[in-house]
Amino acid sequence: MISLLLRISHWLASYTSAFIIAIAVVTFLFPDLFTWVSGTTQTVILGLIMLTMGLTLSTEDFRILAQRPWHILIGSCAQFFIMPFIAWTLVYGFHLEPALAIGILLVGCCPGGVSSNIMSFLCHGDVAFSVGMTCTSTLLAPVMTPFLMQLTAGEIVTIDTIGMFLNILIVTIIPVGAGCLLNRCFSHRNCFPTIQHLMPGVSVICLACIVGGVISTVHDSLIARGFYLFIWTFSVVLCHNSLGYLLGWAAGHMAGFNTARKRTISIEVGMQNAGLATNLATVFFASQPLAVLPCAISCVWHSISGTILAGIYLHFDKNKHQEPTQ
Repeated sequence: MISLLLRISHWLASYTSAFIIAIAVVTFLFPDLFTWVSGTTQTVILGLIMLTMGLTLSTEDFRILAQRPWHILIGSCAQFFIMPFIAWTLVYGFHLEPALAIGILLVGCCPGGVSSNIMSFLCHGDVAFSVGMTCTSTLLAPVMTPFLMQLTAGEIVTIDTIGMFLNILIVTIIPVGAGCLLNRCFSHRNCFPTIQHLMPGVSVICLACIVGGVISTVHDSLIARGFYLFIWTFSVVLCHNSLGYLLGWAAGHMAGFNTARKRTISIEVGMQNAGLATNLATVFFASQPLAVLPCAISCVWHSISGTILAGIYLHFDKNKHQEPTQ
């Protein structure tokens, strides 16, 4: 039984994009499937995702923060400047309506996504640097995300910065901390590595539930406003994500990073914790239901684009190795 669960977890981690797209399509056809994923339930599911992240972190991972402060500082500054700036520019460049503007700004102001570590590993990036950046941006999120939302979206809608701070603290820092504590206390147990290997699959299933819940929420609006709304929103998400990858690489280049670190900072900056953005949109901007649409699309697209980018990097390596020596 455990062997089967491990194979399922490995399959889900390998085909995250396909699985989430399938859930999104099925939910669109049968919108009542995930109506239960809302409010407190959605918050608990997101907390479970962050718990899975904590369970895979060790004391060695946190030593990275002390051993490579310069790299982490550059990465964190890039994370919390580039993506909010791009989102703010797109809001005014595309003349987005308030609800969609809130959604894309939330995605931009959130920390990096946990799946970025997997993408960095796949493309031969600096995985230790990736883990360090993800940890740091997650730890800073309770302060930085409300502050940046107030800065970028304060003119569009009233921002409950204190409430947002407490919410992010509850759904990110506490679960990650609990996971790390469990790792420290029980990592010597024989069964613990098996539990860790099951966590990627659990994380993917939880993310799929969040996406399904969002599709259920915005289903009627998508039907009413048609294909145009989806394409318009997807175009904004595509620009936001792609420019994040590009400017993340540029930041690494200006900092003098090697190829592995440039790949990592590119992925870390471009891939956001859209699941957290979805939860914040649902909890704090319920009066603007379409605010969750850019978040939901980002949940799906970031996984797809991250996989594509990792493949491009690997293809580049393959071609480089095949070049004939002079």
